[in-house]
Amino acid sequence: MSGAPARTLLLWCPDWPVLAAEIVDGVPATDPVAVLHANRVVACSERARAEGVRRGLRRREAQGRCPQLTVVDHDPARDARAFEPVVAAVEEVVAGVEVIRPGACALAARGPSRYLGGEEAAAERVVEHVAQTCAVESQVGIADGVFAAGLAARDGRIVAPGGTPEFLAGLPVEALGRPTLTDLLRRLGVRTLGDFAALPAGDVLARFGFDGALAHRLAAGRDHRPLAVRQPPADLTVTADHDEPIDRVDAAAFAARTLAEQLHERLAAHGLACTRLGIEAVTAHGQELHRVWRHDGLLTAAAIADRVRWQLDGWLSGSNGRGGARPARPTAGIIRLRLVPDGVLAQAGLQPGLWGETGEERERAHRALSRVQGILGPEAVVTAVLGGGRSPADQVRLVPWGDERLPARPGPPPLPTAEPPPPAAAPERAVSTRSRAAASAPVPPWPGRIPPPAPAVVLPTPLPAAVHDAAGEPVVVSARLAVSAAPARLTVGAGRPAEITGWVGPWPVDERWWAPAEARRRARFQVCLADGAALLLAVEGGRWLVEAIYD
Repeated sequence: MSGAPARTLLLWCPDWPVLAAEIVDGVPATDPVAVLHANRVVACSERARAEGVRRGLRRREAQGRCPQLTVVDHDPARDARAFEPVVAAVEEVVAGVEVIRPGACALAARGPSRYLGGEEAAAERVVEHVAQTCAVESQVGIADGVFAAGLAARDGRIVAPGGTPEFLAGLPVEALGRPTLTDLLRRLGVRTLGDFAALPAGDVLARFGFDGALAHRLAAGRDHRPLAVRQPPADLTVTADHDEPIDRVDAAAFAARTLAEQLHERLAAHGLACTRLGIEAVTAHGQELHRVWRHDGLLTAAAIADRVRWQLDGWLSGSNGRGGARPARPTAGIIRLRLVPDGVLAQAGLQPGLWGETGEERERAHRALSRVQGILGPEAVVTAVLGGGRSPADQVRLVPWGDERLPARPGPPPLPTAEPPPPAAAPERAVSTRSRAAASAPVPPWPGRIPPPAPAVVLPTPLPAAVHDAAGEPVVVSARLAVSAAPARLTVGAGRPAEITGWVGPWPVDERWWAPAEARRRARFQVCLADGAALLLAVEGGRWLVEAIYD
């Protein structure tokens, strides 16, 4: 660690947690506002400081000094999100920005000072651009090293080259930002950074340890830490504007092919491949259309072009508002088309499927079903997903083709062998992203679930039925699950009675008893009929229903 510290320009936004609360949550920063963490004030607005509120005060004391104080919880994620546009604005003027913390970012001052006409001109240009772009007030400090530049930014000061040790010498030791070390130095009679820097380095290391030695170097102006500049994310989005609105499928196919090739070339230049593609369109009347296509393989240029063409065909071939299953057609042609690679990965980082690669038959099926969805909408093609639950209707969830196959209720399916094996490559279709947290949820027990085997057909609407005993009397199940007599005959709807040759049950279910509007209490039976049919019956509120049919 030799040589002089690099000249550093640091941009600081005063009271940033307060400004972030205004930007994200709409809390007016001109009012008395305090941001609290662990019941102590970590930041406050200028008006709150005028009322006596200071950092470190407890909540009750701060509200005692300023009764009209607005209290906001500290949220580092909110501060970081709100600060990202400020960093982006700085990067529009200069390159090589390092985010110190939300509200402060630093960069090497040498480059901007050379092409902007000096350090003062560079500082003014950055502050002005941030104010115009983000409507955020900021201050800039320039000094030798990040630590000194941060302190100089508090006063909006430019420290002359080589003058950093003299600038730091008169500052109090609290400027180190280490409360424990500061308290100890105060009790030892060390009041300023200059006093601390005058101590022998070996004695400081022996008495205060490594962190104290690092603080000693900062107090002496020997900050040699290089800037860890961030790399701005590459803009992989491609956009095409059309003077003549596209309202024909053939013109849309040509535009899709050209734009897909541009996207594929841009991704290939970064060694990336697309697995989830966002398609956005704007019509001449300002209508915005958006759809996301997902694929578990690598989308080639032809595959991207196909999906864009299918989607544009689906939009442009929609219904004209006269009914039908297809979505409504846009009221005007498309003047802007945008492709967003929503999911990318390294081109060599895709693991092959467990049963080999996707074959031509499966690919043709995927293309055909995706084509149907592009025309009729995502819900036009659905597949079943097995999950937990007490009834067959609860255990089956229909999801659009290519969507994530998450069960509606956590838990293993009632019949594991009935679940189809996973394909080598997951299907694709237009989807919206979902959280995968449910996939890792704990498996709960499902008391009252019917035993295997699972029924082959689950009726979407249970059929009314009547069950009688051998004497012709209706079979009744009491509140204590006592069956009045053995079931002997079953009548479904207006059909003819059928003889019951075997039955088992009841399996009681008492669900959501704590919510009267959603409470449900019923009991289920499995019965075999003389003609060989097997049914799943349920009795609820004194009424018999046929829920499912067994093979």
